[in-house]
Amino acid sequence: MSPGPLAPGVERRRQLRLQRRQERLRNFWRLVVFSAAAAGLGYGLLRQGWSLSGPSQVEVSGSERVSREQVITAAELRFPMPLLTLDPRRLRSELLGALPVEQVTVQRLILPPRLRIELMDRKLVARAERRTASGNEQGYIDRLGNWISISQTTIGSSGSQPETAIRVQGWQDRFKPTIVQLIGRRNDLGSPLQTIRFEPDGTLFLSTGTLGEVKLGGPDGDLARRLYVLRYLSGELPKQVKGQGVRSIDLSDPNQPELGLPAPAVDSAQPKRAGQGVD
Repeated sequence: MSPGPLAPGVERRRQLRLQRRQERLRNFWRLVVFSAAAAGLGYGLLRQGWSLSGPSQVEVSGSERVSREQVITAAELRFPMPLLTLDPRRLRSELLGALPVEQVTVQRLILPPRLRIELMDRKLVARAERRTASGNEQGYIDRLGNWISISQTTIGSSGSQPETAIRVQGWQDRFKPTIVQLIGRRNDLGSPLQTIRFEPDGTLFLSTGTLGEVKLGGPDGDLARRLYVLRYLSGELPKQVKGQGVRSIDLSDPNQPELGLPAPAVDSAQPKRAGQGVD
């Protein structure tokens, strides 16, 4: 005996459940199809669309000395290569270390795929020398006091000569703030600045056109006061010691400068004075 027809309410609920199951099944397959299509599209873009196929997709701007070919060589870029695998921070660090540039900005652009690199050239302000395990190394410094090796300056054909005739001897990274201060005040010392020399312990010496070598002492934060006294002496000292050669000047204590003058001609029986003080 076959079952009788279902009550209208029961049949309606059965039909709704069936429709919901069918809708869930359709949504599941839609999700599978869309996910597969998105994955395939993403893979295709990554492998084919979002990739650098040649040097023409590398844009380099901002530098008068560094060319696109030199950037590609310094960054060790190999084509073709997926654009998204490039790490902008790593690339920026590599370029700063390999090229004579002060600033690097790296951007990955998707449409159309390309790599944009903006550079700011370093300005050589002085020749420099530093102590290394293998001996003294010659180089240059930029306006921020950073060391620039001679190999870096061979990149490009312009801007390879420093802006001043100043030499920095005994360069160390910790002396950069002092170097920047001295270079910035080179025209405010009353005498042309010729040499900046650091001893390994940080003791600072300057050589100027008027006073010769001047000891400024250690890095204790009183440099501005010493430079003020140096400027004053550059104008006044030659008048006071006219005709005498100054042997040394010590401004370690700017309140009591020490001036070394040649010993006066005296009897051989009398001891010679090595120097005298200047108030």
